[in-house]
Amino acid sequence: MDGDKEPFGGKIDGIQKRAARYEHFAAIAAQAAVFAAFACHFSPASAWEPTKPVEFVVPAGSGGGADQMARLLQGVVAKHNLMKQGLVVVNKAGAAGAEGFLDVKNSKGDPHKIIITLSNLFTTPLATGVPFNWKDLTPVAMLALDEFVLWVNAEAPYKTANDYLGAVKAGGPNKFKMGGTGSKQEDQIITVALDKLVGSKFTYIPYKGGGDVAVQLVGKHVDSSVNNPIEAVAQWRAAQLRPLCVFDVKRMPYKEKIAGEMSWSDIPTCKESGYDYEYLMLRGIFMPPGVKPEEVAYYVDVFKRVRETPEWKEFMEKGAFNQSFMTGADYQKWVERAEETHKQLMKDAGFLAN
Repeated sequence: MDGDKEPFGGKIDGIQKRAARYEHFAAIAAQAAVFAAFACHFSPASAWEPTKPVEFVVPAGSGGGADQMARLLQGVVAKHNLMKQGLVVVNKAGAAGAEGFLDVKNSKGDPHKIIITLSNLFTTPLATGVPFNWKDLTPVAMLALDEFVLWVNAEAPYKTANDYLGAVKAGGPNKFKMGGTGSKQEDQIITVALDKLVGSKFTYIPYKGGGDVAVQLVGKHVDSSVNNPIEAVAQWRAAQLRPLCVFDVKRMPYKEKIAGEMSWSDIPTCKESGYDYEYLMLRGIFMPPGVKPEEVAYYVDVFKRVRETPEWKEFMEKGAFNQSFMTGADYQKWVERAEETHKQLMKDAGFLAN
């Protein structure tokens, strides 16, 4: 029977061979783990990062919604060390924002420059014929959509949108002044739409930014404005301005009390008051043309991390933003649709350049 068994020396050989095989497989597994860690470390989102401070262009004046958001982003990035290099906010509001857009357009391939957009991304080239289109830039991310609210001075007698717009109709053309940011831009687009809904006409007074507009309304130099929430919340909180309605299909969801017993969710939609019109504005990020995918991915990652910070969440609630976030193909498709919408709005308002 002993002849049927493997000799003891043969067992040793077999054990050694199996051990050698295990060592071989273990080495392969270790190499795979190292490769995976290497690939993870150098994933597209982290393969590139800025080597100098990044210029953050605002194609609008100081104090407005875009400027406030850009400076909030600057502070959040610095506080939480989300970038090794800082963001440097630069306002380039000339020619209704064309100064900023053309600067970024002409910075082809420069990953150290980004721009925050508002509706002048569409309205400025349509109204002026300036040689610029959003397709000249590289989409990065939609950060949020901004609401528009009809505001009056808190000392005015109007308590509802019907009160005020009824008075505008009864007063006749050009008796009431609407303050807004820029000419042939989003504030004036909304004003023209109200002209048609009311059956009268405002005298539209353009200012450099939403901050200026709020100050002018507090000073009673205009009768109303359609400022974004973030541009007028301080004056509302101080009981200097009164919101009448929001230009959206539904009320804003924020229920924290802002002024007295009123929250953003207490402001009715303009449609509830019989004025069926809605308008939301993009707050998004673009880069120059010709940048690399890994450079775009870097900023997408940064802004995703910004959205997780308490400061950003507080800012979104304070400014009553619609918190939509998009990147990639979804963002590009949204921008394409928004451009077509603005072409029609500008045409209807008679604002298209010849």
